[in-house]
Amino acid sequence: MVACEARSTVVTTSLGIFFRIFHAPVSAAAARNTALAPSAARMATANRGSTAGKTAGTGFKLPSHPLSPAGRPCGQRAAALALGRPGGTVRTRLVHNAATMQPSVHGHCPATPLARLDGIAHARRALLSDRRAGASGLVEPWIARSWQRCLALGHQPRHRVAFDALPAAAMRHAREGNQRLIQAAHTTLRDLGRALVDTRYFAILTNAEGMVVDSSGPIDRQDRRADLITRLGVDLSERSVGTTAIGAALTDLQPVWLHRGEHFFDDTAVYSCAGVPLFGPGGQCVGMLDLTGVEVPERPELLHLAVQSARRIENALALLRPHTLMLRLNWPGHCLGGDTDALIGLDADGLVTAFNRAARDMVPQLQPAIGHGLPPPHAADLFALPFEMLFDAARRDAEVIDVPLWSGLRLHARALPAGRAAGQIASIAPGRAASAASNGNTDQGRLRDVETALIRKTVEETRGNVAQAAERLGVRRATVYRKLGLRRS
Repeated sequence: MVACEARSTVVTTSLGIFFRIFHAPVSAAAARNTALAPSAARMATANRGSTAGKTAGTGFKLPSHPLSPAGRPCGQRAAALALGRPGGTVRTRLVHNAATMQPSVHGHCPATPLARLDGIAHARRALLSDRRAGASGLVEPWIARSWQRCLALGHQPRHRVAFDALPAAAMRHAREGNQRLIQAAHTTLRDLGRALVDTRYFAILTNAEGMVVDSSGPIDRQDRRADLITRLGVDLSERSVGTTAIGAALTDLQPVWLHRGEHFFDDTAVYSCAGVPLFGPGGQCVGMLDLTGVEVPERPELLHLAVQSARRIENALALLRPHTLMLRLNWPGHCLGGDTDALIGLDADGLVTAFNRAARDMVPQLQPAIGHGLPPPHAADLFALPFEMLFDAARRDAEVIDVPLWSGLRLHARALPAGRAAGQIASIAPGRAASAASNGNTDQGRLRDVETALIRKTVEETRGNVAQAAERLGVRRATVYRKLGLRRS
């Protein structure tokens, strides 16, 4: 009996401790929520009236029951109120991880879609309406800078956006001037169309001034908001349409993600987009790649897809630049032949004619040549070996060699003559890659070899389907048979 009473006392004491530990904070939180409820209601009313998703003419309505990370409905302000944040403004930030080239969301707690939009709306009020000093930390620094530039130009968020296109003659001239960029991006845009087919996002290619030169993917031409921004020649620069992924990527020269109200104008607050600048074979920015959706769920993982796709386009641009020898380089342990390879083109004298972003990162001596009008560096300035050894290696059937850098680091490399390197871009622009790769080459025999190599590679990629290869190359089947026949003879 005594033992039973003792056990009962222990249980009673334990339960008392349990309730003192857990019940008091819950009650305090409930009291705090009750006290903040009027403030939350007022802020919710303001948010519904000014949030980026509720733009004039868009007809977009925010979801009334956002889902929790587990997929269950949750209160619209629950997370924020639990943190003592009136109005449900949960501080979240989308950042770009430079090490992994992937975006990630950082904040105090997992953000529901509504909390994300509320945070953006709060930043817009503070920076664009109230012009509060010190409020720039509410958004990424590059967004705040872009908003300030738009205000300095005299823009106001409520102003209408015309999405002006260039005159026909100017558009034709601009498109012709960007033909190589269009060729280099051809296959990548086609592949992006397949990747995005079920997402309602689509791809846009612009030149360095923000003018649209190509597009791809599931573009709803019945939706004026999608049709306007994908017309060839439309000006999507920051000066014309305010803060967008296009203007930000071209200005800050870094990958960016923009969602709804992070755009400057109310008219553009229906878009979500990833933007990545494109660098040409001389290191200069030549355009940008944009993945955009209209009133779509936020998909920051598309920034990773955009970064990878931009790397492919830059590699294609490097391979299209005339060269005598193309070096593929990577760190030991990494396979050669992929999109992560450094590409360096050399002329017959060993001077650098082209390089991609990976080469610029691996070989620091390439950096000073960018944008300063300096003569191109020589292979002897980059590698601690006689440059003739690279040409000798190219004659030994694409042998992989170790290449020492002047820093003491080592890369492994494969040296490919112009014809062999051009064969790697058969998928860049069907029917046009051979002529582009042989630009400036007057040796007709080499041109025929390049054409035949491209045709053979395409036939191999289509597993011997000549009809499909001919369609991809933009030629007749008879041409494929004739070219391969000439090669066999």
